[in-house]
Amino acid sequence: MPVKRASPLWAGFAALLWVGVSLLLPTAEAWADDLDEITAKGVLVVGTKADYQPFGFRDALGAIVGFEPDLAQELAAGLKVKLELVPVISSNRIPALVGRKLDLLIATMNDTPERRKLVDIVQPGYYASGVNVLAPRSLRLHVWQQLRGKPICTIDGAFYVGDIKQRYEPEILTFKSTAEMYDALTRGRCISVVYDDTAIIGQLQNPDWREHEMPLLSIMVEPWGMAVRLGEARLEKALSDQVRDWHRTGRISVLEDRWHIPHSAFAEDMHRKYSETQ
Repeated sequence: MPVKRASPLWAGFAALLWVGVSLLLPTAEAWADDLDEITAKGVLVVGTKADYQPFGFRDALGAIVGFEPDLAQELAAGLKVKLELVPVISSNRIPALVGRKLDLLIATMNDTPERRKLVDIVQPGYYASGVNVLAPRSLRLHVWQQLRGKPICTIDGAFYVGDIKQRYEPEILTFKSTAEMYDALTRGRCISVVYDDTAIIGQLQNPDWREHEMPLLSIMVEPWGMAVRLGEARLEKALSDQVRDWHRTGRISVLEDRWHIPHSAFAEDMHRKYSETQ
């Protein structure tokens, strides 16, 4: 039986149809995600703090160093790429990530519902911060209740002021800047500063504060999370696996020691949690 040949008209139509369908199909580039792009360019660009000792700050030569830059270096090594650190501050870190100036944020950022609308926050959190006090050692503070009726210094508008006032009933003095707040403490206008515990840790690394301490258990503790752009599931999964491994092996506590950070209850709790699940 002779084979029927397609008419020239049908062949032309089929060719046009294939061209139309091919235009709708994603190209190899369209399928690529941030993890592919990081691997292709050979560099992981991480936004981190450069003004928040010891978590991210500049050394004597101007290089960005600290607890979070060390984590970023380990992530880059795990991905077999180079690391580029970009300094960010609280107000520009998410816009820089969303605007594709960064691949990743590791920048002392709390995990909040509002931020989750803008970026994907890697689970679990790698660290955490809370509220604590900076006080003279001679005061011998042991519990928060010792603040009752006493003058304390803090930042105007801080989210925790209302809770501190309700829980412990101190006399609260607020200031517009941290410089004014710390100056008031040194002048004896208050018995202690109530502030972010990780900021107090940095302050205590200054020899000028050698007669002071952070003696209480931190309260209102919230986790810090790395952030990637929305929908970057493969990159988020790779980072999540690494964070879990840090907690499992106790790597976070090792870095706390390296940067003279007191061991946090958060890091200890996460180490117990993930070492027990293996």
